[in-house]
Amino acid sequence: MHFPPGVTGNILRGALGKALHETARAEDYARIFEPASFRSGAGSGAGAGPSGLSDWPRPFVLRVAELEGRTVQRGERFRFGLNLFDTRSQNLDQFTRAFSQWADLIEVEHEPVALDVSPHIAPVSRIRVGFQTPTELKANGPDAKDEFSVLLARARDRLSTLRGLYGAGPLEIDFRGLAERARSVKTLRSELRRVAVERRSSRTGQRHGIGGLVGFADYEGDLAEFLPYLEAAHWIGVGRHCTWGNGQIKTTMLD
Repeated sequence: MHFPPGVTGNILRGALGKALHETARAEDYARIFEPASFRSGAGSGAGAGPSGLSDWPRPFVLRVAELEGRTVQRGERFRFGLNLFDTRSQNLDQFTRAFSQWADLIEVEHEPVALDVSPHIAPVSRIRVGFQTPTELKANGPDAKDEFSVLLARARDRLSTLRGLYGAGPLEIDFRGLAERARSVKTLRSELRRVAVERRSSRTGQRHGIGGLVGFADYEGDLAEFLPYLEAAHWIGVGRHCTWGNGQIKTTMLD
């Protein structure tokens, strides 16, 4: 089995979707894999999403960097990660059964992770954000691709949405004030390159771009308030297609 660079998450996406369809009840499949259809289904009781959100993010992300570009021989072991946000349901059992359908499942390791978005006590003035997998952020124009405020806004909004859907509720913060302060952060250095990757939909036959930017960007400013959101984004992903492994970032302090 070969995992071409850039589409490994999409390969696991297909395997997971097919296996879940075979092992899970229709309601559980929709809740995990197609939360938008689950919400609109009769009797789901899910109601409208936060701020009228039409398409709910899935309650997990895949972490597949170890498999990128690798060819696995028959009988050879391999591993990947899955970060699960909805711990109130029996989702871990659902994933375990699904992946057992796809390959010989040898071991499942799991541990809880708690994220604190309180500002760092010590001042932080310089950081480097590494974009480890292709990252596509919605921005106003191509020149905004490495703006700190865009990255911070996407990480903040995704964290708040996931918390609203699968946790204790949306973040209770001053969204506008946080965004205004983030605009004061400057980009010192940016070494980003675009990776063009496509996937073909098995349902429609159409091709969709799933690429993005990889590399790193260095930022300078009063960053202590923002660092926790970037640290959270390491776990939850940021930008488009992050469920399948895109948008994985890592932040390092340069002070």
